[in-house]
Amino acid sequence: MKLFFGEIHHETAILNEEESHHFAKVLRGNEGDLVHVTDGKGNLAEVEITSISKKAVEGKVVDLKVNFEQKNYYLHVAIAPTKTMERLEFFLEKATEIGIDEITFLQTFHSERKNIKIERIEKIVQSATKQSLKAYLPKVNDLTKFNEFIKQDFEGFTKCIAHCEADIERTPLRTVLENNPQKILIMIGPEGDFSRDEIFAAEDHNFTGISLGHQRFRTETAALQAVFAVDWGLK
Repeated sequence: MKLFFGEIHHETAILNEEESHHFAKVLRGNEGDLVHVTDGKGNLAEVEITSISKKAVEGKVVDLKVNFEQKNYYLHVAIAPTKTMERLEFFLEKATEIGIDEITFLQTFHSERKNIKIERIEKIVQSATKQSLKAYLPKVNDLTKFNEFIKQDFEGFTKCIAHCEADIERTPLRTVLENNPQKILIMIGPEGDFSRDEIFAAEDHNFTGISLGHQRFRTETAALQAVFAVDWGLK
């Protein structure tokens, strides 16, 4: 059964404009069809389509699951965009499938990319959410300067910065996860890693330096390794 984004009320659901067009014009759906609808906030409804118009597709809620497959943790990954967008898009797709709650893009000293197309990224995340039948749509934040990001108030978060500087103290991520943090933020740097000044600045703002293992990863691989580790360690 296909999944669509829309508004879910007590007994009815309405697909958003783009999803309505896809259902009616691309899939050529009909009244009486059964579909899944999510609001991206944890609600997942089984819906029987009752009305198809040019502006909206509406239906009757047959079954509603609240907080569908809600995780017991909140994961926020802040990542420096890769030079090749295909690699970044691969991370976005797979991280969404595994389970991630929020993504921020960082502009760092060694960043290879200074701009991103946020609308395209949101579509990739939405598509991955639908393909993996998830009811929570990850929040996507636009490109943010590193020094501005670390100054934000991440109340209740265990804050981590993954880096490769062997002479600067690092804690294995698995050790951090042993404390069962409910909310965790992990920063992943560009191919040239975070600068030493950035690492020290992050530590001054209560970020813990972490390692992801003995191997040296590319940016998107390191980010996926972190997502896998958190999912395995906290689920």
